[in-house]
Amino acid sequence: MNWMTLIDGPSAAIVLGGTALATVLRCGAGDCRVTLGRLSRLRRAGFAAEATRAELAAQVQDIRRDGLFRAAPHHYADSEFEEATGALLERRSLSALLDRHEAHKVRRLAQAERAVRTLAQAAELAPVFGLAGTLVSLSQLPADGLARGAFTGAIAMAVTTTLYGLLLANLLLAPLARMIERAAMAEETQRQEVIDWLAAQVGDALPPVRAGRAA
Repeated sequence: MNWMTLIDGPSAAIVLGGTALATVLRCGAGDCRVTLGRLSRLRRAGFAAEATRAELAAQVQDIRRDGLFRAAPHHYADSEFEEATGALLERRSLSALLDRHEAHKVRRLAQAERAVRTLAQAAELAPVFGLAGTLVSLSQLPADGLARGAFTGAIAMAVTTTLYGLLLANLLLAPLARMIERAAMAEETQRQEVIDWLAAQVGDALPPVRAGRAA
């Protein structure tokens, strides 16, 4: 099989360009920017659970030693845990820690959902523009007769655009949507484990602090 026959610039331009433009028009520039951001995150390392836990351990030691009133907030590579522990120390309440974590979780999952929805929409549009390319290629047939070369070229382009649409949808866009979804779920599981550990560690330190205040 000659794979070079499957390479067709105009067909690729119709399918890729049409799918991209229609996706932006349907989903909006905002959702497309979010999608690009989530795609770029797939290339980077995921949430560093162990490193974050190690950073938090120092904060836990300070809280156990100095109490919630005197413990100084630490700075973390992960902004969520910096805000969450800051809220914990400021309000001296586990609910403040958990509420801040929940707010970040809702925001992250909403962004992941927007990206998945955008890619799913693009996956639906890609075969449509494969068909559109087919119609464009057939429209180029001469009206005054079918020369053999013109007929062969039009059929080749028609088949290629249909193929490009199917491949783009099923081998790129739909898999990318599932990758973002899986990555988001994995990250949330790891983050929840760390926040549960932190809450347990700080919870053990709370009773002596409250008893000291009451005294």
